This record gives sequence, C-alpha cells and structure tokens, in this order.
Amino acid sequence: MTTSQGPFTTISPIILASGSPRRRELLADLGLEFTVHPSPLNEPKPETNESPLKYVKRMAELKTLDIARHYAGQTILGADTIVVLNDRIMGKPINDAHALEMLMTLSGNTHQVITGFCMVMPDDTRITKAISTDVDMRSSTEIELKRYIATGEPADKAGAYAIQGVGTFLVTAIRGSYTNVVGLPVARVLDELLASKIITPAKI
Repeated sequence: MTTSQGPFTTISPIILASGSPRRRELLADLGLEFTVHPSPLNEPKPETNESPLKYVKRMAELKTLDIARHYAGQTILGADTIVVLNDRIMGKPINDAHALEMLMTLSGNTHQVITGFCMVMPDDTRITKAISTDVDMRSSTEIELKRYIATGEPADKAGAYAIQGVGTFLVTAIRGSYTNVVGLPVARVLDELLASKIITPAKI
C-alpha cells in the first residue's frame, strides 16, 4: 500500500495496474492510498490501420482488465503512454543504437505524447480516455544524444527520453498536460475519481 500526505483522501480502494515509478509518484503526491499490481501482459503491436489513439486506449484497457479480474468491487487504474511522430508510434528502445535513431528523428521536430488510461470502477463501469500533448524538441547534436543515452535514462522510456529527468534539456516547449508526458494526465484522472466518489478533498 502506497500513501502520503496530500490534498486528497481515498474513500474506496484503488489498485494501480502499472509498475511505473512515475505514475506511483504522481498519485502519491495527491495523497492517495493505492496498491500497486502491475499487469504482466506483453504489449501487442498495433493492428493494421489502427490509429495511435485507438492503440493506446486498447493497451490501457488490456492492462487494466487483466488486473481487474483479481479485485472485484475496487477501482483499477491502468495506463499506457506512447510517443508519436507523423503517426509513427515510437515505443521503448531495444538498445542504444535504437535509442539514438529515435532521438535523432525526434530532434528539431514536434511530436505527440499520448497517454491512454482506463479505470474499472467498483460497480464494474469502465472509463477509457486518451490525452495528447504536443512536445517541441530542440535540435540536439549526435554527441549530445549519445551522452544522454550513456546516462541510461532512455532505456525504458517511450521515445527514449524522460521529460522529468536528464532529458529535460531536449524539450523546448509543450502544449497540453505536462503530467501526461510524464505518464499520467493527473487532472483528468483526478476528475474521474472525484466524480465517482472514489476520492475526496482532504480535511484541513
């Protein structure tokens, strides 16, 4: 169980169907209590003619529903984040050379970070949404990118960078939710949890 002081209080149990430390931190910063149970499912590739938006929502649902079957009557939250440039989905790099290829492609361009999230509520109602944020990347040199890759940070990141880490130097501007780029559109998730009375503002 993860919990910390924050502006909100958890009323009904929440299960986070993700092993992402970024998503854990974002929820914990709100003061929410939750249990982490990552889905072990492998992520299938996009289907033929499947749009990035539909793909990321499908991945979020797959992960969430995989864990929801273990927790009847509780709230399950799962998410998936992808980096998209000109409708090309960039996943996590398979090695340093792949990371360099992706970062060189993103350099100097504007791409989208799309996070899909799915919530299965205690009454089995399902909410699935996807949020997109535009990200402008500075024109970085190959040596800069190689030095960045050497830090190890890009290894498990979609698009091979982390906006909240060392990779902050790569980004010149964003339009949309910052936390969406980190891995979870906090404001949108918060609205759904409040509307469903899963959480409430903490008492002063």
